[in-house]
Amino acid sequence: MSPQVVAAIIAGALTVIGTLAAQIYGRRATSRDTRATLDRTLAEQREQLDKTLEAQSDQLKQTLAEQRTRTLNERFATAAEQIGQERPAVRLAGVYAMAGLADDWEEKRQTCVDVLCAYLRMPYEPPGQDAPVRERLAFGADREARHTVIRVITAHLKDGAAVSWQGLNFDFTGVVFDGGGFDGAKFSGGTVSFRFAKFSGGTVRFIRAEFSGGIVDFDAAEFSGSQVSFGSAEFSGGMVRFDEAEFSRGTVRFDYARFSGGTVYFDARFSGGTVSFLAAEFSGSQVTFGSAEFSGGMVRFDEARFYGGEVGFIRTKFSGGTVRFDYARFSGGTVRFSAAAEFSGGEVDFNGVANWSVPPTFPWTGTPPPGVKLPEKEDQSRAQRSAD
Repeated sequence: MSPQVVAAIIAGALTVIGTLAAQIYGRRATSRDTRATLDRTLAEQREQLDKTLEAQSDQLKQTLAEQRTRTLNERFATAAEQIGQERPAVRLAGVYAMAGLADDWEEKRQTCVDVLCAYLRMPYEPPGQDAPVRERLAFGADREARHTVIRVITAHLKDGAAVSWQGLNFDFTGVVFDGGGFDGAKFSGGTVSFRFAKFSGGTVRFIRAEFSGGIVDFDAAEFSGSQVSFGSAEFSGGMVRFDEAEFSRGTVRFDYARFSGGTVYFDARFSGGTVSFLAAEFSGSQVTFGSAEFSGGMVRFDEARFYGGEVGFIRTKFSGGTVRFDYARFSGGTVRFSAAAEFSGGEVDFNGVANWSVPPTFPWTGTPPPGVKLPEKEDQSRAQRSAD
């Protein structure tokens, strides 16, 4: 084969190879462009899909929230209507329904509690002995519903409650209490009002209740026949007021109560009945009987222990009745009778104290006013030796 032919064949082969290479490189470039375009398209589709799903999710959440609110509002209306029914069973069902709604509806929990308290504030008066049987039965049913409200509230104020109502406001203004109990309730925040409440019968208990924060207000409350017990209650913080409260009949007990913090005001009128502080401990609170009036009945501090904090009888008027401190122990803190205290009658008896090592401070020197009985010198020495 001639050199010219060989050269022609080689040139043709090179041409074919060059063409094939160009085609291959062209296809690869086209493939890269196509893939990039596809990637951009898929990314845009994914972004659009995410936006669509997010919008649908937001819409679903809004729809569910609206539906939940409608359902809760319907439950509220139903429960409120049941509480207002005449039939006792329906009323009780309404009480429990409203309490359950309060547990489920945190945003309106206070509103639900307000409804329960409002039920207790409704007019409430026992029928006379000659009232028809039907009327007396209706009153008994109402009484059971009211006591159920108190039990439900108390259960939610105890530590360990599945849903706590501690810190909410409770308005018992003017409520008539003829029984029921707040045993173990913890008043740790908010405002609790017993202003103008009437404790006029039965037994009302605050046994082992804890007053550790907020304001609990018994201003102008009337204790006129009930047996009310604050036995073993703990006053460790916040403010508890009995300003202008009236203790006229029945028995109110603070037996074994502990006053270790906070402020307690007894600017009250003691005109009858018995108020007992048996074995109460005054270790850190500021307890004030400012402007209190003792005109009748008996107030007993038997076996009470004063070893911290401050107990003040400021502008206190002793015009009748008896205040006794049998076996009380004055070993610390401050118990003070101010110069504005008035002793015009009745009896304030410190005879028989068990410890007189840190006695109260009095505004007089020498002979005490009539009706005030201090330990004899010999008894004082014995009480001081007993303390040592």
